[in-house]
Amino acid sequence: MGRSIATVQRVDESLHSPFIELWITHRIEVGTTPEAAQRLALDGTLRNALQRNDVAAFIAFVDNRPAGYLVLSDSTRSLLVDSPCVSIDMLYVDPEHRRLGVGRVLLAAASRYADRQGAEHVASLVPAQDRDANRFFARLGFVPETVRRVTSSATLQRKLAGEPRPTRVAIDQVMARRRDLRLRRRHQPPQVAG
Repeated sequence: MGRSIATVQRVDESLHSPFIELWITHRIEVGTTPEAAQRLALDGTLRNALQRNDVAAFIAFVDNRPAGYLVLSDSTRSLLVDSPCVSIDMLYVDPEHRRLGVGRVLLAAASRYADRQGAEHVASLVPAQDRDANRFFARLGFVPETVRRVTSSATLQRKLAGEPRPTRVAIDQVMARRRDLRLRRRHQPPQVAG
């Protein structure tokens, strides 16, 4: 029996339900509670986002079953340089369909979409700690451009106001303390229980 081939369709009104089901699965996989994921999915925000002119979503099927999705947004590479770019906002492949080419067919759809939009670049934010995702994108020609760091506005305000920095102890100081403790233990007379 041959390997199943993944197909991709742009998400329209008729595909909102399978897209939302995959989205819920994805959210639960990354740690959202099932109740919270359901609530987020059903409050109308997703359906409204899917209908925006600057958002395009694609869903992949394997053997007529939803296998993954891709959400794109039209953007520019920089606010100061008006170079059209398509940004991959979300890329998800259901665990049972991984390593079957689903991600590749979704990215092929992203590339074709970018061409139709006149965008020279396709960008993706990939979590730095996700080694598999970084390797996947690197093999497909994506290169690191920047590191995006995120903080809450409250944390930023505290730091800017001069919150005291925790003192750091250099590794050589830690190692010296450990050596001193070991030497002291060796030179202490044994204690006799009495």
